[in-house]
Amino acid sequence: MSVLIVIPARYASSRYPGKPLVALKGAGGVSHTLIERSWRAGMSVTGVDRVVVATDDDRIRDACEAFGADVVMTSETCANGTERCAEAHNMLGEVYDIVVNLQGDAPLTPPWFVEGLIAGLRAAPDAEIATPVLRCDGATLTGFLDDRKAGRVGGTTAVFGAGGRALYFSKEVVPYTNSTYAPDAETPVFHHVGVYAYRPAALSAYPGWDVGPLEKLEGLEQLRFLENGRPVLCVEVEARGRQFWELNNPEDVPKLEAMMAEMGLE
Repeated sequence: MSVLIVIPARYASSRYPGKPLVALKGAGGVSHTLIERSWRAGMSVTGVDRVVVATDDDRIRDACEAFGADVVMTSETCANGTERCAEAHNMLGEVYDIVVNLQGDAPLTPPWFVEGLIAGLRAAPDAEIATPVLRCDGATLTGFLDDRKAGRVGGTTAVFGAGGRALYFSKEVVPYTNSTYAPDAETPVFHHVGVYAYRPAALSAYPGWDVGPLEKLEGLEQLRFLENGRPVLCVEVEARGRQFWELNNPEDVPKLEAMMAEMGLE
């Protein structure tokens, strides 16, 4: 099955304008932009036919072409990354069996997250979209709760039922638990990793659906699939000692740089 990875990137982020071009310093002290690090993450995934950056901004296009990325220019009207992926896939004029949305703010995404996601979708013919989830340990859960207390959006959490079928995604910490957990203990909370794998039919249908009340409230694009009755598969992945975090706020820059230094990532 042919696989396309699309990395959507826009400059005019409401929470963090210019985020794709923010520089992140690696363990060796060398800085690369967020979009370059995300592209490198995509290029490290095995079994992929093509990796492209999809953007509507000339500054991002120029920066990407400078480090050798394949770029597709999409329209400014795309409301989110899924719509941008749908447009990019259509513009390429090639039909891939699986289209992966590797969001441009997740440079620490390990390749086995994406490889496991692709394998999970291949093995579940009834699923139209798949996304990885990572069980939180006590330390990660504490970080999520601290962010919410401070009024920041940290990670997104996922709730799913039998067979990994998604029930809900939220920027709040769900499900609720009043237990306390040691830093390295398993918790019942799952961190939603912002990567998606779509079958082309579901991806092409997505832009034509209205934005539902849940997507509007949470600001989470994957809820549009659930609100339209489309099955979403949650694929559990393992950290294997790797730390993971998205760049959501300016305060996340030193956090990501510290993680890269600790893991020895250049």
